[in-house]
Parts: sequence; C-alpha cells; structure tokens
Amino acid sequence: MMKHLLYILILFTCLPSFGQEERKYIRKGNDHYEKQEFDKADENYKKALQLNSKSEKADFNLGDALYKQKKYAEAIQQFQKVAETTKDNELKAKALHNIGNSHLESQKYQESVDAYKKSLRLNPNDDETRYNLSYALKKLQQQQDQQKKDDQNKDQDKDQENKDQNKDENKDKNENQENKDKNEQNKDKNENKDEKKEDQQKDQQEQQQPNQLSKQDAQRMLDALNNKEKNVQAKLKKKKLKGQKITVEKDW
Repeated sequence: MMKHLLYILILFTCLPSFGQEERKYIRKGNDHYEKQEFDKADENYKKALQLNSKSEKADFNLGDALYKQKKYAEAIQQFQKVAETTKDNELKAKALHNIGNSHLESQKYQESVDAYKKSLRLNPNDDETRYNLSYALKKLQQQQDQQKKDDQNKDQDKDQENKDQNKDENKDKNENQENKDKNEQNKDKNENKDEKKEDQQKDQQEQQQPNQLSKQDAQRMLDALNNKEKNVQAKLKKKKLKGQKITVEKDW
C-alpha cells in the first residue's frame, strides 16, 4: 500500500518536471528561431517532442523551422500532423495556411490553392490567406498557360520533325530512283556498246572470211564449172583437130 502511495507521489512529482523540460526546449527553440538559427531551433523542438510527442506547439514550431530551412516536404509533414490531430480550428487553419506556403515555394500551385481554400473555410476572415490564395491562383494560371504553350510547341516540333522525316524519305526515294535510272541508262549504254561491238566483230569476220554458200548453191556452181570445163575441153579438142596438119606420104 505504501509502495503504491509512494509510486503515486513520485509520479505526481515527476510530471511537472517533464512539463518544465518540454517548455524549456520549446523556449530555447524559439530563441534560436528569433536569431534565425533555424537548425538549432529544429534540434530543440525535436527534444521537446521526445519528452511529449503530442506537443502541438513543438510540432507546429518544428514545421516552421523546417520551412525556414527550405525543407518543404518535411515541413508539410509536420503541419499535416498538426492539422489532422488538433481540435483547435484556429491552429488547424494556421497549419493549412503553412502547408499552402510550403507547396507554393515548391511550385506545386494546385496543391497550394487547395490548402489555402481549406484554411479559409476554417477562418474566412484571414486576409493573409486570402491574398496568398489569389497569388497562388495567378501562378497556377501562368503555369497552365505555359504548359499549354509548351505542349503546342512540342506538337509543332513533332509536326516539323515528321515533315523533315518525310522530306528525307522522299529525298532518299528520289535519289534511289535517280540511281536506278542511271543504272538502267548505263546498262542500256553497255548493252548498246556490246551490240555494236558484236556487229563490228561480225563485220570483221565477214570481211576476213569468204562468203559461205549453201550446199545446193555450191553444187550448182560446181556443176556449172564442170560444164564450162567440158565445153572448154571440147572446143580445144575441136580446135586441135581442125588445126592439125595431115602429112601425106607420097608414093614414090
């Protein structure tokens, strides 16, 4: 029983000590934050959270310190944690506002617009959030216009690339056709040369060799020669007989 009572007394004695340590680290963090020593502020807020993981003040201020160090993704996580766990709508609106700021710095304008709108639903009278929303909407419109322009340029570049490609293909086709025509012309020239050369060779052969006769023509020519020879022989024989002197022996 005494132990139990002693435990309770010790427990109640320690609780204020933990609270004081947490607040001490938060105050140190705030001092470093004011001096723009954001990395040291970061360390002290984390130490406070080690003592009390549910400290909304330490979570929120840690998000601020991370934002100042341009660690926007980590800052968003911290502010998101606060927005999801706190029951204080004013603190939640501030966390959403800072989420919008972190997205804005990351040039994620649509996410920034969404966060500012959620913040204004909780605190419609926050002029700073309304101004930031207006600015984010303007940047979003510029981003969309630029994206549209880039897409149009890409389409134009693609069309031009296709035109150039078709032009090159047509050029290659024309060159191939020209080469083909030249090859055919060269082939015709070579064939004509070969034919002319063959004709010349034939003419030379015909000039060098006697005319060839068919067998029948040759036989007729031979018969004609034989007949002519016979006629000549007959004439010579007749002439010989006609011109021969006959010696008459006298009968003495």
